[in-house]
Amino acid sequence: MRILVLNPNMTDAVTQMLLAAARPAAASGTELTGLTAARGVPYIASRSEAQIAGAITLEMLAEHHRDYDAVVLAAFGDPGLLPARELFDIPVVGMAEAAMLTACTLGQRFGIVTFTTTMGNWYQDTVDTYRLGARCAGIRARSLAFSSIENVQAEREQAIAELSREAVELDGADVVILGGAPLAGMAGRLRAQVPVPIVDPIVAAVKMAEALVTLAPRKAQAGTFSRPPAKPTHGLHAALAARIEHLDALAPAAQ
Repeated sequence: MRILVLNPNMTDAVTQMLLAAARPAAASGTELTGLTAARGVPYIASRSEAQIAGAITLEMLAEHHRDYDAVVLAAFGDPGLLPARELFDIPVVGMAEAAMLTACTLGQRFGIVTFTTTMGNWYQDTVDTYRLGARCAGIRARSLAFSSIENVQAEREQAIAELSREAVELDGADVVILGGAPLAGMAGRLRAQVPVPIVDPIVAAVKMAEALVTLAPRKAQAGTFSRPPAKPTHGLHAALAARIEHLDALAPAAQ
């Protein structure tokens, strides 16, 4: 089973953190490959940056999707997830959605914690998009200073632990989700400090991707996630233009 871990921001160190967190949880025989965006922003932290990242996600998928059985969109907030499911044939799993759905199996209400307030605003939009507002106890976000995005964990672990406890004690969360790709792998270290289950989104997403590949769902031929009809394009990334124009329709899918 080949799963692409697609990071639509430009920080390869974060991609490596995501892979390091996910690989121990992956099933035997699952091959995880990381891919980092070549353009965009160092890390995605706002609605506007997410909009840009969504387009970059589609470009990256258009170029690489045929080499994989499933894709994990490795940015919490899932920029480009729903359009990707519409446009491509293989399962595309978002870290945020996978984490929320997993949390719903562990408790009635989940809380999300993250390290910037702008992320918190965008994450609330994400919760609303998935119609999970009734299951969300709240989003705890605090703008924490850090030297670089790959050092957030090392420099702000105790602050994240404090936010997690606040989500439980003040918001009534039954489960805590660590929001943000730079927090990948932190859940194990926080387990003893937080009195409820903690969900690591990249682990939840990889396990969900494995399950979907095993289920082998067909691509929707009707409904809201059927592939749009072909139309001409101008000036788009070549692989994405070919996908939109259906010029790749006869190319073989990954086996």
